[in-house]
Amino acid sequence: MTTTRTTLPRTRKTTVHSDSRVIPFVIQREGEEAAPDNLRLTPLGGGRYRLGYADEDPRDRDIRGVLWARCGFGPVDDLEQPTGRPQWRMMHPLRQRGCMQTLRCQVCAGLARTPLGWIFLAGPDAVDPSAEPVLTNQPPVCPEHARTAAELCPHLTSEPMVFLARSAPLYGVNGVGYGVRDGNVQVVERPAGPLPYGHPLMPTVLASQMVRRLGVFRLLTLGELFTALEHTP
Repeated sequence: MTTTRTTLPRTRKTTVHSDSRVIPFVIQREGEEAAPDNLRLTPLGGGRYRLGYADEDPRDRDIRGVLWARCGFGPVDDLEQPTGRPQWRMMHPLRQRGCMQTLRCQVCAGLARTPLGWIFLAGPDAVDPSAEPVLTNQPPVCPEHARTAAELCPHLTSEPMVFLARSAPLYGVNGVGYGVRDGNVQVVERPAGPLPYGHPLMPTVLASQMVRRLGVFRLLTLGELFTALEHTP
């Protein structure tokens, strides 16, 4: 991978104005609460189990077969966009999954790919570009909404780290592991970081965020990003 080092401000925003006209698609809205889970563990043999819902629907699992936390959906407007007061520090787990899985913009849900790759934003200390692997739970943004996302997201700064990625394969999920304790199905493990697909714990994980690995990328400022896009044939 190739990177361009840039010194960025490290001050996070502490508030976001509630009258912002643009509200990112992935943001959870007031009233979109966790749905009843009725979780159960099915024995697989050899002391292994598989977590599932008693009334499971195919939509409860992602394309790799991992079970996802249920969350209600609020009303939508004429453009099929979510409505309701935004809960700025929370991403709706299923809208996050949808945007991350299909690489759509987290603000408008439109296609996010550019001729130079996908744009991923990160705040201070959220992603270490020198780490291996370089992981993100933030869906990409389209060029039109890159600056909007930086201005609105409380986890970003007005000049965030910009990862212009040529490759961003699926890596895994953020979630918790379930087991039986005192005769009840409940959380028994809270992994410190994302779990890769194929991890031994995955059959009993309830996911809440999808994670991608940033492969070949350039690390830019927003200004450098827009200059690069303007000079793309």
